[in-house]
Amino acid sequence: MGAVLFTWLRVTTAQEAAPAPVRVLLVTGMDYPAHKWQETAPVLRRLLEADPRMKVRVVEQPEALALLRPGDWEVVLLHFQNWEQPGPGAAARLSLSNHVASGGGLVSVHFACGAWHGEWPEFQNLLGRVWHGSGPGKSQHDPRGPFRVEMVDREHPITRGLADFTTVDELYTCLTGDAPIHLLAQATSKVDGRAHPQVFVRDYGRGRVFVTTLGHDVQAWTNHPTVGELLRRGTAWAAGASAVPTSVPGKQPE
Repeated sequence: MGAVLFTWLRVTTAQEAAPAPVRVLLVTGMDYPAHKWQETAPVLRRLLEADPRMKVRVVEQPEALALLRPGDWEVVLLHFQNWEQPGPGAAARLSLSNHVASGGGLVSVHFACGAWHGEWPEFQNLLGRVWHGSGPGKSQHDPRGPFRVEMVDREHPITRGLADFTTVDELYTCLTGDAPIHLLAQATSKVDGRAHPQVFVRDYGRGRVFVTTLGHDVQAWTNHPTVGELLRRGTAWAAGASAVPTSVPGKQPE
């Protein structure tokens, strides 16, 4: 009896000590032709699952958002843009907004901030800032190349302990919106000389939203370790979990 009780206690303690899983639904399957989602989606999954708490499922049909129910996933990660075609319909839009408003997490990377362009005004309120599109006199991003990402809030759980870094990517200069956001990192354009948001968060209803405009291609996701670290921390934060697993000691990458 004593041995059985000891075994039960040991198993129970281990279960209680194990961090709760962060279930991530990575939604991809379409994008602007220069964005090779078939190459970047597996990289995103690998970067996220470097955090042992993350369990990622990839779905390559954005319309699957219509099946989303509050509580199904801790985080929905948007990795698509409906270039020159309609975005996911009314049922998908309602399901996504309900997921976040009821307490679910939302992550948007790179050109996903341009999804539903002009079709769903609430998407701008959901993310806080969105891609404003192309047109005469409108600049979308600096030419792809190196630029410095500067941490603005160095005390936020997502950025705490992370240093400024240089990446090779597209520096978006085209975001628009007036909803309140909490800016975490920015970069200064070589074209217009202005600082532009690169990483930010906001609350939506009872949910948390994490947005990064970084991530044009595989190189952009992997050329500096802090890019992946920001993604992991931001996703965990959006899920309501600790940004950094307590079981992973040591200095974070700079």
